[in-house]
Amino acid sequence: METRELRYFVAVAEELHFGRAAERLGIAQPPLSRAIGQLERRLGAALLERGSRAVTMTETGTVLLREARAALDAVEAAERRTRRAARAASGGPGVVLAMKAGASSELLAKLLDAYASEPGAVDVDLVLCGIGEQERMLRDGRADVALLHRPFDATAGFDTEELSTEGQVLVLPARHDLAGRSGVHMAEAAALPGLPMPRWPRSDGTYPEGDGPKVRDHTQLLQLVSLGRTSMVAPESCRSQLIGDLVAVPVLDAPAITTVIAWPPHSRSVAVAALVRTAARLQPQPHAGP
Repeated sequence: METRELRYFVAVAEELHFGRAAERLGIAQPPLSRAIGQLERRLGAALLERGSRAVTMTETGTVLLREARAALDAVEAAERRTRRAARAASGGPGVVLAMKAGASSELLAKLLDAYASEPGAVDVDLVLCGIGEQERMLRDGRADVALLHRPFDATAGFDTEELSTEGQVLVLPARHDLAGRSGVHMAEAAALPGLPMPRWPRSDGTYPEGDGPKVRDHTQLLQLVSLGRTSMVAPESCRSQLIGDLVAVPVLDAPAITTVIAWPPHSRSVAVAALVRTAARLQPQPHAGP
């Protein structure tokens, strides 16, 4: 199959309308219809059900839509990485590192300082992302390496090196009744009267239903917590970023957060390899016995 055919099919499958898909692709409708028909004949399966009023997906078409999206993403990622490699070879930009805004700040500062002192270190272009965006940037080739946080970020398909593991805390206004507690449980944190949990955008830009405020970045979230509009559960390392009117209470039954540095397994970048080696050296060393 050609990438052109896959793009045609994805457009029709997402629009469920040949006219809108043709307009989106910038082509006439008849050649689009012919291309989809040829694709179905070559595969020996119907991908779409064409009704008088609507187009619907067949079960086979649903499978191809999933695989086609993955294939097109891989093609685009390959193009981005190749272009960046070409720029690097000609003295252009160095490594693009993606991370969630406000997360692992202390670890990142140590990593960048340590790497900058390495012989042959290149510039690190730091991209601060919203929730889950750093993983998508790494998968689609916009980033060379990323700091991810298990279990919230998926690391399947990447090579990884664990950097730190920590517990989680509930961040509250200092005036809140729970501020002096030695610990809380997740059920308490999720149901605080007057402090509904924040709502982060999904990958399609929409927000889940709920009473909590809509948030897009870490700075906005901290401001809303300070104003008494919400609370947040975050890795324990966030304590270093809290201002005077915020406190952090350990969440006793929250899963531990493991920060990893991740990169594509097919990466041949010398700079990425050097950055990963530097990150690995920053891991706490096990305590030697007497």
